[in-house]
Amino acid sequence: MSETIREAIDTSLAAITPRISARPKVGVVLGSGLGAFGDTLTGLVKIPYGDIPHLPSSNVVGHAGNLCFGKVGHVDVVCMQGRVHLYEGHPIRSVVHGVRLMAKLGVSAVLLTNAAGGLIPEWSAGDLMLVTDHLNLMGQNPLVGSNDDTLGPRFPDMTHAYDVELQEALRVVAKKESITIREGVYAGLLGPTYETPAEVRMLRSLGAQAVGMSTVHEVIALRHMGIRCGALSCITNLAAGITKNILDHKEVEEIARQKRQELIKLLSGWILNAVPA
Repeated sequence: MSETIREAIDTSLAAITPRISARPKVGVVLGSGLGAFGDTLTGLVKIPYGDIPHLPSSNVVGHAGNLCFGKVGHVDVVCMQGRVHLYEGHPIRSVVHGVRLMAKLGVSAVLLTNAAGGLIPEWSAGDLMLVTDHLNLMGQNPLVGSNDDTLGPRFPDMTHAYDVELQEALRVVAKKESITIREGVYAGLLGPTYETPAEVRMLRSLGAQAVGMSTVHEVIALRHMGIRCGALSCITNLAAGITKNILDHKEVEEIARQKRQELIKLLSGWILNAVPA
């Protein structure tokens, strides 16, 4: 018989805890091309996903596949240097296992990043967007099936899926660092194809400003466990029908690389604002 979700988390924890000296207070999920932040942690301890039972590695370029432990200032942090996606063929419980593991490690907040397509013609590749809400259009939910009441309630409230205080904390950091950030709703689609122009028009009519293939399920799993969430999208391209360019993952990687320094400043400041001194 396969392990339950709780048993799988405990098995992963048993492989991690002997290798770390402090429990993290904040978790960070680093999306496509954004993993460099994990290497900036002070006192870095890097554990490959392959060393952690039940934590699969991504085959997508730009997802290194390490769990990074260290500090940002006074705050102990754990970073997922890359994530797996539902479109890679992993079961949904594996897709959210990493963030569930962060929750059981003791974090009080998780900050998620992703590369996304912009749906607003006036926006540009390289813009950064604070996620204020999401649309789950992936056709799956990580809470389907029997509920483990020790993890969270059967019907979790998602009114504030993206924590209001964490949103304001990022605004403060962006203003201090003179970094312009957009704000909007993130639409999560299954992928791996990019969207058609008709799908882009649909998403805009539904009120989304950006579209991607991650984040939504992780936020649902975290909110189920009572963990505060914040999210930041790097707009690495404008979506089909808005741009005349052929969409390519190499472009995603390049734009994310160009925004590396701004992202490091934003994430570092955000972490320090997320946890009281």
